Amino acid sequence: MSPQLGMCFDRELPASFVVEVAERLESDGVDQLWVIEDCFYTAGISLAATALARTERLVVGLGILPVVARNPAVTAMELATLANLAPGRLLAGIGHGVQEWMEQMGARTASPLTTLEEVFTVVGRLLRGETVSFDGREVTMSDVTLDAPPTEVPPLLAGVRGPKSLAVAGRVADGLVLAEGGGPTYVAQSIARAGSPDPFRVSVFTALCVQDDAKLARRIMAPFVCGLLADPGPAPMSHPHIEEIQERFTERGEDGIADMPAEWWIELGAIGSFDDAIAHIEALADAGAHDVALFAGPKVDYVREDLDHVANLAAALH
Repeated sequence: MSPQLGMCFDRELPASFVVEVAERLESDGVDQLWVIEDCFYTAGISLAATALARTERLVVGLGILPVVARNPAVTAMELATLANLAPGRLLAGIGHGVQEWMEQMGARTASPLTTLEEVFTVVGRLLRGETVSFDGREVTMSDVTLDAPPTEVPPLLAGVRGPKSLAVAGRVADGLVLAEGGGPTYVAQSIARAGSPDPFRVSVFTALCVQDDAKLARRIMAPFVCGLLADPGPAPMSHPHIEEIQERFTERGEDGIADMPAEWWIELGAIGSFDDAIAHIEALADAGAHDVALFAGPKVDYVREDLDHVANLAAALH
């Protein structure tokens, strides 16, 4: 089954540009827009509200709200408001956030795993209309009830990557948001580490670079892959050929990455020819991804160019 296809709105893009992107995606028949909230760039809630208000069908995902950036009661209020403004069109990603950023704002928690579990538990209960009293290690509240819980509760997806965090997500979340840099192997491993719950929605961000000359696309994206290898996380480390890739990177740098075998790139992104991008997206879906959101470059001109590719990919998949 084909996944729902979308596009990510990079954190460095001007906020007003979200209107153009959302309206274009909707008119082109693309399924989703994911707005990126990273400290200290544009904020996810306001971007999502704008995109939802300017469209009628487009699903908007939040990727991601850090658990400690807002009180969980306020997070629930925000999500309920968005969900009531656009029933059935919100996907809510919540995660740890980058711990260095959380410390910068004085919000770093002593126990990220406990905080993640308690916030998901409380926010989910509030969105379901419960009156919540909670006395946890990191979250406390007394007799809190949302005045207007959503008529359709949005999925709460955990934007996490470590094995312990994935295990927590499998217990308390409705699914996952997986960051770019991984492929079908990473998706399958993440689902397994979450305990393979059912139902469980998996949304995947992935890099996009489509060129008529597939080798040119790989050359363009070689610095991106080198950046992943410089400080590798779980996504690139899950690549079936990671040892050979690291050897190429060490010995030849970008040149060694750019001329990797074409099939290795299927595990890294929608990179290469149009058919290569389709193969990557379909492989993600086969591994368990329900949503695939394509990441264009952080410049307005790049996004405008890639909107055509996203529209064409959506048409081919549907």
